[in-house]
Amino acid sequence: MHPAARARIAGRISAGFCWISCRRRGSLMPHARRGATWIARPPLGALPATALFAVLAPALAVAAPDTRRANSASTTCTLETVASGTVASVIDGRTFVLEDGREVRLPAIEIPPLPEPSQTAGAAPAATDPAPAGPDPGEAAADALKSLLAGRPVSLRASKLVTDRYGRIVADALASRDGYPGSAQKTLLSQGLARLAALPGEAGCLAELRTAERVGRAAKLGLWGDPRYIAKPAENLAQLAAERGRFTLVEGKVVSVRESGGTIYVNFGRRWSEDFTVTILKRNERQFIEAGLRPSGLSGRRVMVRGWIEERGGPWIEAMGPEQIEIIAEK
Repeated sequence: MHPAARARIAGRISAGFCWISCRRRGSLMPHARRGATWIARPPLGALPATALFAVLAPALAVAAPDTRRANSASTTCTLETVASGTVASVIDGRTFVLEDGREVRLPAIEIPPLPEPSQTAGAAPAATDPAPAGPDPGEAAADALKSLLAGRPVSLRASKLVTDRYGRIVADALASRDGYPGSAQKTLLSQGLARLAALPGEAGCLAELRTAERVGRAAKLGLWGDPRYIAKPAENLAQLAAERGRFTLVEGKVVSVRESGGTIYVNFGRRWSEDFTVTILKRNERQFIEAGLRPSGLSGRRVMVRGWIEERGGPWIEAMGPEQIEIIAEK
């Protein structure tokens, strides 16, 4: 996309929807999807939701040419209210506590951790990337969640009531503002304050979550304007080595796809033992095929992969599900 066109899109987004305090110009801009009740009502005179999507459509199509095909097997995102309460406090950018003491964790997103007391604000997660001026990204996410939820009654939405190993309810939170419900999960994604997790859970909701993330990515909001969190080039092995043990996005062209024993190797270089590789267990291949993402068909395509960087000879990510791989460009 031409830089001028991208700037016009970002400007219309910022002018059209403002809800709670964000990183740019002091406003957190929710995305608008009335049918899915994600985000709040636009201010008077703002760009209508239908017009906003018309403006965003070309940008999102360029960013994700594979969406319709790769998600052809997806089902509708169907969530129900599994609990409710009033938010008493916010712990971090995805965790909060209700007045009755129950703790809630937002699913499907990754938030930068809050800095340690001895750590300076904005300390880089990777030594190769300098921290830009501005608030710490973990604190920015926590502040946004406080502005959105603190002191407000919320509906907790999930496919069913589940808790994690720490006893926290795992669900999205809908809070009303001016009579319009807003999803905490999708608001953080659309503002670039969170990234979509490697395994976001409900397959039917993946398209909506990716759309929310792409809004922030297209406008370079929050983490998407921070060199520490944008996708790392697959050919830059030094950068990938610095990300070892961290949740990272990696973008590059697939050179080849090979099988050996019970593992499929998606290679991003010709030096298989040194270059970046994505591994898929053969027993999980059916999941990828059913999602329209046949591993053998990735060769020659440019993709973005999300997950935790490990090292086995060269840097690698294990893809446990098709949600971790997004096609950026065709052959």
